[in-house]
This record gives sequence, C-alpha cells and structure tokens, in this order.
Amino acid sequence: MKVAIINIDTIATGDLHNPLTDGGNIIMKDGKIISIDTTSSWDDADVVIDADGMMAAPGLIDSHVHITFGDYTPRQKTVGFLESYVHGGVTTAISASEVHTPGRPKDPEGVKALAVAARKCFEHYRPGGMRVHAGSLILEPGLTRADLEQVRQLGVWMVKAGFGAFSHPDEYAPLVKIARELGMVSMVHTGGSSIPGSSGIWAENLLAINPDVSYHVNGGPTAIPEAGFARLVYESDIALQLCTAGNLRTSFLVTRQLIEKGDLHRLLIATDTPTGSGIMPLGIWYTISYLASLGVLPAEIGIAAATGNNARVYGLNNGILAPGKDADVILIDACAGGSQNDALSGLTNGDVPAIGAVITDGIPRFVGRSRNTPATIRQAKVIKSTLVQTFSSDSH
Repeated sequence: MKVAIINIDTIATGDLHNPLTDGGNIIMKDGKIISIDTTSSWDDADVVIDADGMMAAPGLIDSHVHITFGDYTPRQKTVGFLESYVHGGVTTAISASEVHTPGRPKDPEGVKALAVAARKCFEHYRPGGMRVHAGSLILEPGLTRADLEQVRQLGVWMVKAGFGAFSHPDEYAPLVKIARELGMVSMVHTGGSSIPGSSGIWAENLLAINPDVSYHVNGGPTAIPEAGFARLVYESDIALQLCTAGNLRTSFLVTRQLIEKGDLHRLLIATDTPTGSGIMPLGIWYTISYLASLGVLPAEIGIAAATGNNARVYGLNNGILAPGKDADVILIDACAGGSQNDALSGLTNGDVPAIGAVITDGIPRFVGRSRNTPATIRQAKVIKSTLVQTFSSDSH
C-alpha cells in the first residue's frame, strides 16, 4: 500500500538534534517512509490524507507499559487499553515485563516460559495497529548464562531487574552484565517498592547494576532520595526514563541536570501504566506538556524524548520521521476551543494536543477525531482512496 500525507505545516521529526523541520508531504509505501519533501508525486498513492496544515510527528513510543497477554490489563481489569492508547498517539508499546500476569511464575523455567510466550503472542498481534514489544525476562535467582542464551535464541531481547527474589538489589548485577553481553536491553526498577514482595532500588544500586535503562527514575511512584539523581546523571551513562505515574518534581530535577550535562539523549519519556495509577492514553502528552509549559524543556524536544530517544535505546526503526524508517506517523493540532492555534503552542501552554490521524506500519488506523482528545482545529481527511475502507473515525 502506498499512502501519502499532504499539506503538513510543520514536522516534529523525533530527532533530538534536528527536532523541527518545514512541512510538506510524507510518502509511505509497504510500511516504510520513502520521502519527506514538497516535490514527490503522490498521484499513484492508494490513500491520500490531507493534513490541512496540521503538524506531523512520529507515533509515540511508550517504553514502560505493563503488558500481560492480549489487550487486557488485570491490574485495572480493563479490556482494550492498548487500542485506546493508539487513540492517544501511542503507536509502540514496550513491555516493562509481564510482572502483572496473575500467578506469575518465579522459578527460572517459569520466567523463561513467560517471556517467550509473551513475545510470541505479540509477534503478529497488533491491537489497534500498535507495535507491541513484549517478553521481558524477569530476573530471578537461579537463572544462568545458559538460560539467558536460550531465551535470546528464541527471540527475547529484554530483561527486567527489580521484581526478583534477590536478597539485595546489587545481586542483579551479574545477570544484567550477561544480558548486555548478549545484546539484550536491560531495565531496572528505580525508587521505592511498587508491589508487595519487591524492594526499593536506589542510585548506588543502579550504579552497581549498570543497566541500559533506569525505569521511572522519577519514581514508580516513589522517587529515590534527591542526592541520587546527580550521581546517576554525572557518574553513569544509563538512560533515565521519566514516567507520568511518578514524581513530577523530580522529573523536572533530573531533566535540568541532563540539560546541564549536555546528555538529553539519555532522557526517555514513558507512562508506567497500567498500574495503581490507572490507564493513561494521554500520559506521555501530559508529561511533555508539564515540561514545556513550566519552562523545563521545549515541546519538540519532549516529543523527541518520547520517540527518537526511545527508539535509539531500544534499537527500533521507528520514532524518527525520515526516509527508510518505519511508517508510524501521527497528525496533531491544537485543541478546538483552546487559546492556542497549533500543537506546539498548545503544549507550551500546558494543553495536550488533539490527535487528527494515526498511521502505523504505513496503514491509516483512523483519520478524523480521536476518541481520547478534543477535536482538532483543522480537519484531516482522506481525499483519495482506492480501497473500500474509509479510515474514518466518525462513529466516535
């Protein structure tokens, strides 16, 4: 399928080093972006979407979602939450481990089976068109290098520390080291205990474990003591993930420290949901709007932290709008009835954007009004389609 989006005003690229470019047209074919310019022909496109002057951005990558099996969360007893996140502009979810699976196993064979099964369940299942990277091995006592090599061969490429039955957090370090040697992305719970039976993990533990990502460094929901943030920023190269379900004050603190050090490439934005904090389809947008409206971070840099930065750390081919990247694109605008006239101004004003269209894997998932945001000022619409499907969201 060839899809074109035309009449884009501005593009938030997701690239931290070039976060904004002029608009034009985005041409996609067979799931990839093939051109972004004002000259490429779209006459032979199967579907043409008129952006009507909206901003285009990469689909958001939520790098902290508590996946179990299917589009269901036992923590909130809700069906369809992932598809709902798509209506919030989230096109990729990365599992924070399947720790919320009821009766989850805790022995080596069980946690291996859980990770492999979760990964394979989402290998071809895309709720609402979302890409779901599931299957994060929960590190437990008794796991060996051979175990990690086995699941790696079966396609599991993530490990999670923080919910295992180790007596001290530093005991995760040998397994995390092995995982990194095997090319697996390692994530560590950061802050106070979030579920019964787990323990708090502080800055000194993270420095000893040395993972790729500090999960919810601003608290999930309880943040580490304040002195620990400077240690993580200045004594490590760990990616530091902010989550909406965490502590707002410390999210500002760590962001300012990363700016001071010149390490914004380490800043990731996610939600840490569904948890006790609930389901938050617009959670990432809230975090970006908080940072932008209170003068901590420009909105376009916040978008990059939630897209291109996540993609780089996790080795994904989406998250940046450029030829050759996976075609996950959203159209955003200021909300109708608000005080601002474009998406970036709205975010800087503290408003979440209105979502006008979501395309994943080069396929329009809806064009029109998101059911989770106010209406857009401008009206995205399909002006050509050789397919039976209209891609309309008029049933909202």
